Amino acid sequence: MSEPTATATATPAPVTGTDGAATLSNPLRAGMSGERIGDPCSIVFFGASGDLFKRMLLPAIYLMKLDGTLPSDFALIGFARTPYTDDAFRDYCREQLQTFMPEGQKPGGALWDDFSKRIGYITADFKDTAHFVQLKERLAANDRDLGTAGNHLFYLATPPPVFPVVVEHLRKAKLTPNDNTQGWTRIVVEKPFGTDLETARSLQKTIEHAFPESAIYRIDHYLGKEPVQDILALRFANTIFEPIWNRNYVQNVQITAAESLGVEERGDYYDRAGALRDMIQNHVMNMFALVAMEPPVSSDADAIRNEKYKVLSAIAPPTYAQVASMSARGQYGPGTIDGKPVRGYREEDEVAKDSNTETFAAVKFFVENWRWAGVPFCLRSGKRLARKVSEIAVTFKPIPHRFYGEKTDTIEPNVLVLKIQPDEGISMRFEAKVPGAKDHVRAVYMDFNYGTGFGITSPPPYERLIGDAMRGDQTLFTRWDAVERAWELVMPILDTWRDSKDFSFPNYASGSQGPPSAAAIFEQWRPL
Repeated sequence: MSEPTATATATPAPVTGTDGAATLSNPLRAGMSGERIGDPCSIVFFGASGDLFKRMLLPAIYLMKLDGTLPSDFALIGFARTPYTDDAFRDYCREQLQTFMPEGQKPGGALWDDFSKRIGYITADFKDTAHFVQLKERLAANDRDLGTAGNHLFYLATPPPVFPVVVEHLRKAKLTPNDNTQGWTRIVVEKPFGTDLETARSLQKTIEHAFPESAIYRIDHYLGKEPVQDILALRFANTIFEPIWNRNYVQNVQITAAESLGVEERGDYYDRAGALRDMIQNHVMNMFALVAMEPPVSSDADAIRNEKYKVLSAIAPPTYAQVASMSARGQYGPGTIDGKPVRGYREEDEVAKDSNTETFAAVKFFVENWRWAGVPFCLRSGKRLARKVSEIAVTFKPIPHRFYGEKTDTIEPNVLVLKIQPDEGISMRFEAKVPGAKDHVRAVYMDFNYGTGFGITSPPPYERLIGDAMRGDQTLFTRWDAVERAWELVMPILDTWRDSKDFSFPNYASGSQGPPSAAAIFEQWRPL
């Protein structure tokens, strides 16, 4: 039986527009200033013929054009092995936008004409410095002809092994910040940032040889999601939450990133990565830090990132002896999703038939500081689970003394849920009296939905993050010290799992709640 729900919504009020026609104005958006526009710049997408570019990055740039947040003096350069001329690459971009943009936002008309004339392409070998010299010449031409003001944004959308190769050749071609006397030079690095602590440190050493930390933007698209950004507003723009945001009132915190999909066409990558590397070390740990950090002294990017690093530093990495009691792993077998049979992980394309890779990972951490001592933070992520849901659930301690409600009533603890996806919003569970002469108590929910409340669809994460990189705002990007600390926290688990085979695999059916072993580290997981 579903719980009663109280829904918080905002009702748009009719007002008169400048043309005299009746329009709708949402009171929650009244008085807001316009969106920030990025600096004039050339943005170079290394790996522009790949899947990430066509599905996510190109649509994000075009949405910025539609929304008016893309600077008018802008240029896009594709840099990849696939042979294209400038005109052929423009046609390719238009085809991808026709495929991946929703109706009403397809490319066309004067807006597309202006956008397309600013698109160029270089057919390149990433190991040949001559092609990077050619890129330097193209950037100079853009500065001269398209008004890009000497500002250069490099986006690494290549496979991770190519990252250090590109950076090294940018350095050799004198395309680093130290070489740019006209404007700024920044680099956006996609995840994963390394495959373990050693490779992450090696990659950092290569990048910092060419780019200072202030010019490095390590992107995590989860940080671009509106509900994740709202964690700070929820905590620090309201007086009702922060006084109880501590060990005295919080019983546990659960962070979940669950998917009903399998590995799809990523079998080769995923079999080398696994759930712990793919999700928990980056996306989930970033959400963890935002939930548990101390109040920053200001909204400055480094003030916020300082507190994120501090709280990660307060987590003790598990010893190898503690791995079994603090973590659990699983691998999905055949099962049913949405009423349809699906195959197990080892039957997926490009997956080893005896694979020991986890498709589910759960970890329990403790923050050893004054605020959180003794409160378990339980993180989990997995594929082929009962449903797709990403959320942060803060469960508060039960009431200390019961004097209300019938003895047969169950009084449940209050729970605050930040819903990341597929729904975006905030939900609060509390107890209420059932109408009538009897004193029955039942749990009810009060829900806020971003789309209903504000009357707009949240922009895609990449649109926000690319715009921030153009503006020089590093708030939603991960600093190296936090990346390194996250690897330090998961390495004992990764090492243990790498060196030991789990003979129970597959140990959960597709469409289920995950492996039974997850309950051994934490018994109170929220049902998916």
